[in-house]
Amino acid sequence: MGNARDTQLDALRAIAVTMVLYSHFFAAGGSSFWGHIGVRLFFVLSGFLITRLLLEARAAAEFETGPALKSFYIRRALRIFPPYFAVLGFVWLVDLEQSRGSLAWHALYLSNFWYAAQNEWTPWLLCHFWSLSIEEQFYIAWPLIVLLAPRQRLEAICIGVIMLSLAYRFYWPIAGTPGLARDLLPPASMDALASGALLAAYRSRTAGLPQWLRAGWPGLAAAFFVLQWFAPAPANPVQEWGLWLLLQILPVAPLVVIVASCSTGIGGRVGKLLELPPLLGLGRISYGVYLYHPIVLALVVKSQPWIPLNVSEQGPGRFLVAGTATLMLASVSWLLFEKPLNSLKRHFPYVAGKGPGAISAGMDVGNAGWLVAGAYPGRPLDGGTSLLPRKLHRTDRS
Repeated sequence: MGNARDTQLDALRAIAVTMVLYSHFFAAGGSSFWGHIGVRLFFVLSGFLITRLLLEARAAAEFETGPALKSFYIRRALRIFPPYFAVLGFVWLVDLEQSRGSLAWHALYLSNFWYAAQNEWTPWLLCHFWSLSIEEQFYIAWPLIVLLAPRQRLEAICIGVIMLSLAYRFYWPIAGTPGLARDLLPPASMDALASGALLAAYRSRTAGLPQWLRAGWPGLAAAFFVLQWFAPAPANPVQEWGLWLLLQILPVAPLVVIVASCSTGIGGRVGKLLELPPLLGLGRISYGVYLYHPIVLALVVKSQPWIPLNVSEQGPGRFLVAGTATLMLASVSWLLFEKPLNSLKRHFPYVAGKGPGAISAGMDVGNAGWLVAGAYPGRPLDGGTSLLPRKLHRTDRS
């Protein structure tokens, strides 16, 4: 695997998680706009990396389906489970924000179903686990498809999954008043994940991108930003549904192009910016940053009486203090906890007999596509009510 593409994909993760932190710590009024873009980017990146990695394993002469699947799931567990369950253990131990009651759902990676069933962000502290649940649900099923389905059918399968996701979105005018289920159930994220997978499948046989995608993505991106920033509040449920539909679909193609460009390495000044050491360092610890940041926020808000800056509401004080504390915790977690466990993955190559520099040692999806995102979904659905849990923007000092 090429170093340039792996390096710049690290940078993408750093950019995406920065969007999440900005949305949750700084954005005025609790806007979820940048967090929404970050989570969609994470989903596209995850779908791309999983599929690329497994297709490379499948193409090897020594490939065997059973060992490859076994290695995939073990490597995912080594990368994802330890810090995840450490967070759950901490929350259970101190019952932070009265979160114990739902921990069984989070432990089973069913957070998205929990919040969809409750139709509210309670407990708010673990809201971000919805996207980790989507990722884990995707991890369970997608490798089976990539490794077992006829190779020539994979692109058609990806397109089919995208179409099913679009059909799911058209269900909501029939379903009535939107709820959290509209954004949190798996079909709502499958278009982004499958688009990344489609990119990997397409790239496995040709280096370029389709002409329509190269020519059309700037217009799609421009339309998205215009609608996001300038569209008036919907006057009725039909208009609201249409706006929501467009804001979900329009960013996907531009994000695919961004991932495609970084996967081959962008040159010039932009490429040099994407390879700055601080950005790459943030990309390496991005899983921990995403995982720990609401926990840090809760503790920082409780510590407001001893902090000279205002951390009880969105703004520069919260961003500086909670952001710095999150980066410190994630760095320590990576160096002392995650990295040593990550090194055990060398014992579980995807293809037996491959050298240490081959598939088993390339950019691992457990580190590259851990999230998706990893942010709270959506923009204000009714023009004024945000899907973000209000606790994230609390102004009290409790």
